[in-house]
Amino acid sequence: MSRAVTFCGMLVAAMALTACSGSGDAAQAGGFDPRDFSGTWERYPIPTDTARDPSVVAPSGPVGLAGIPAPPLKPEYKAEWEAERRRHDEANAAGRPIATHYTQCIPDGMPAMMMAMFPMEVLITPRQVTIIQEAYNQVRRIYLDDTLPPVEDAEPGFWGHSVGHWEGNDFVVETIGIKEYVRFRDAPHSPNMRIHERMRMLDADHFENEVTIVDPEYLTGPWSWKWTYQRKPGYKMYEYVCEDNREYADPVTGEARLRIDTE
Repeated sequence: MSRAVTFCGMLVAAMALTACSGSGDAAQAGGFDPRDFSGTWERYPIPTDTARDPSVVAPSGPVGLAGIPAPPLKPEYKAEWEAERRRHDEANAAGRPIATHYTQCIPDGMPAMMMAMFPMEVLITPRQVTIIQEAYNQVRRIYLDDTLPPVEDAEPGFWGHSVGHWEGNDFVVETIGIKEYVRFRDAPHSPNMRIHERMRMLDADHFENEVTIVDPEYLTGPWSWKWTYQRKPGYKMYEYVCEDNREYADPVTGEARLRIDTE
């Protein structure tokens, strides 16, 4: 099924977003609630990259896929990360890609699920904000006006533990407790990593998520970027189950292989 959407000029759309990102009073005057981003969304602009693996980042430049800067890793970790990126690039160029979590049907986790490679749904209830990513049926629960547990008590998971509150018309979220092997851009992180998000409506059909990762153990400073989403009116979320997967990781080379039945 094609998910492409026709836009009437990206420049015009970008100008419209800028014009519509004013105060909450102006937003309400424009006919929408700046605190209500419930509904179904897709990333904006529509991704044009064909890479299925969001961990692939070109080490040759400061900005990787989707305009996200490379992680500001400390020197003792940066060299290893860049070498691993080169290894993936060379393997891809040779047509022998290295197996990733996608090979094993492992979901993105946080923060990669918010990249919205597939549509995502936002449900707002008095107790929580629930975000459902179509890919792998990932479900994330952000509890409102709650308190995060101490890091040592936060059971690590794919989506971690998230709490949120409103600051004006900005929905501010903090997340901890991400499994060590759940990595964004293949960047290592410690149990003390914190993901900060600031979500805001830009107009009735677009909202923005400003993401900042803080991890003093691995990073020299905050790692920040923004994602923007466009509303998909009337879209019905599909079931996404990674079944009948014939891909596997070669136990010797680590390359992604395809199991083909010959009988």
